Amino acid sequence: MGAAAPPPSTGASAGMGDDSVLPFQFDRSAMRGRVARVDATLDHILRRHRYPPPVAGLVAEAVVLSALIGQTMKLRWKFSLQVRGDGPVRLIATDYYAPAEEGQDARLRAYASFDAGDVASFRGSQAEAVGLLGEGVVGLTIDQGPGMTPYQGITPLAGGSLSAAVETYYAQSEQLATRFHIEAAMAQEAGKDPAWRAGGIMIQQLPDHGGVVPDAPSGDEGLMTADDVAAMGSRAEDWSRASILMRSVETYELIGPHVTPDRLLYRLFHEEAPRVYPAQGVAFGCTCSAERVRQALSIYSARDIATMTTAEGQVTADCQFCGARYTFAPETLGFEAEKP
Repeated sequence: MGAAAPPPSTGASAGMGDDSVLPFQFDRSAMRGRVARVDATLDHILRRHRYPPPVAGLVAEAVVLSALIGQTMKLRWKFSLQVRGDGPVRLIATDYYAPAEEGQDARLRAYASFDAGDVASFRGSQAEAVGLLGEGVVGLTIDQGPGMTPYQGITPLAGGSLSAAVETYYAQSEQLATRFHIEAAMAQEAGKDPAWRAGGIMIQQLPDHGGVVPDAPSGDEGLMTADDVAAMGSRAEDWSRASILMRSVETYELIGPHVTPDRLLYRLFHEEAPRVYPAQGVAFGCTCSAERVRQALSIYSARDIATMTTAEGQVTADCQFCGARYTFAPETLGFEAEKP
């Protein structure tokens, strides 16, 4: 497609772009990026778990990050984001499953583990909720499928948000200037119940080789930042201009539904000559199954399985992502299981 033109302002366009990721590039400033809307998918995840607001906001941010990053995955690949901390929120985990075939939706799932009592006493703003994770790390994993070794990168939980930590990862490990802007909120349309909506923009400078790594990076703990990376190349001014434009986005524009992603791109970046590509749909999806659970339990001995058996003589396992419960006869589990 050519450079984006202002889309028609018709009522029929309202809501278009929901649960989707729209890739784009800037012809003027050699950047690429994506706009994500994750609404019904996110609402399904958060309503199923009924997380308290600070935890729900963190999970929402992780889900949008996963959608923005995962859209680049090839068919049948999987992208996982895990945040582990030593605070009241111990774990946030998301999975993005690329479509099995062209034209299908990608699938997203997420969950969090936390101490309910400590979270209930939190009185800070949503922007401060990242402090509930304490000290920790963010892990990014790309699984290319059977027979391939997964790629994993780890970065400190630094910068004051999950987005900032991932920006640090790209700057430090990939030397790519990357910036995210993510918003999430409970929203209510006329005649409908309140529901979670979230949106995000990611911009990333295309590789610009030849720079010198600064002696004193400006990030937390002496880590590189996106601005440090941009300053190493020849397009620092382009990066600064696009970053300023990105910061001008309003919450209502980002989470929708009345401003479509293509209209948002034109409003923010029309001077950068944005070129858009086909959007990728996303939906909630879990890969759990009785067979997968049985396989996971196959590493345990009969003695181990006995400790998991209920008074009713059953072994149960719950999926942390979707809440599905699986029930097994103990003698069919473990590496000492009876063979049919």
